[in-house]
Amino acid sequence: MKVAFFNTKAYDKTFFELANTDFGHQISYFSAHLSVESAALVNDQKVVCAFINDDLSADVLNVLQRKGVELIALRSAGFNHVDLTAAKELNISVVRVPAYSPYAVAEHTVGLLLCLNRGIHRAHNRVREGDFSLRNLMGFDLHGKTVGIVGTGKIGQAFATIMRGFGCRVVAYDIVENPICKELGVEYVSLESLLSCVDILSLHCPLTPDTFHLVDDNALETMKDGVTIINTSRGKLVDTQALIKGLKSGKIGLLGLDVYEEEEAMFFEDLSATGIQDDVLARLTTFPNVIITSHQGFFTQEAMKNIAHTTLSNIAQFESGTIQNAVS
Repeated sequence: MKVAFFNTKAYDKTFFELANTDFGHQISYFSAHLSVESAALVNDQKVVCAFINDDLSADVLNVLQRKGVELIALRSAGFNHVDLTAAKELNISVVRVPAYSPYAVAEHTVGLLLCLNRGIHRAHNRVREGDFSLRNLMGFDLHGKTVGIVGTGKIGQAFATIMRGFGCRVVAYDIVENPICKELGVEYVSLESLLSCVDILSLHCPLTPDTFHLVDDNALETMKDGVTIINTSRGKLVDTQALIKGLKSGKIGLLGLDVYEEEEAMFFEDLSATGIQDDVLARLTTFPNVIITSHQGFFTQEAMKNIAHTTLSNIAQFESGTIQNAVS
């Protein structure tokens, strides 16, 4: 099928071109983010391939429908940026990549935790300047700590496995309990109980109306002083202003973010020449006990191969008259 591929980076083209040798789709690559304006680039393609920071609002979908687009192929697991009601009304199918590498995100979560706890990022910069002191680098043993996981799908399960290997007590909250996690010794508790008892909180749940600002001022009030919070899931799971207040007061001891509430205009782009124009994000970067990465948790060779293959397979299935990995 003919595919309009938006928001293209060099690595996208590399992996999708390699995977496409098995499918033979005609892919037109555009560097522009999908928007009302850039939708004009669609010519005779019936498929649009989009990423998590593309605009798939009703206005954009209406333009695409008039252009003859029948399928939105998301190369991501998340779909909260898609107006699914409008897509259904316009008879545009939406498919996604439900799982690409849970290990990639889980391992990145652990990387953030270890780096923050042992001050590896700070030590690296010091040593480069000849400072070999241990000042302000003291961490804590992960062994014996209570780790709370919100969301125990495949990524949460992978993270739980790693944390159990560290000798942590792992508690979890999810609307559906994962039997594999229970076999690992994970204890399921209420969200309120989890927030009140954890030393480390890690978020691995989707963004829904119920999980929007899951961590806010009220949630932080119930948590231990000096709690560690890691979010590698969706930016809007946390209230960023509440995080800043928590960092200033000492309620939050360490904070690791691979996602940000307003990341769409910044993440995946090089802004080194212009600087960060978002004042809230800029404020977060000033804290020494915060590490922010640019939504790179998924970014491994294995994950990119799986994303490309699954996305192109979804398109091939649609062409054959069937739907796999549909977003409902």
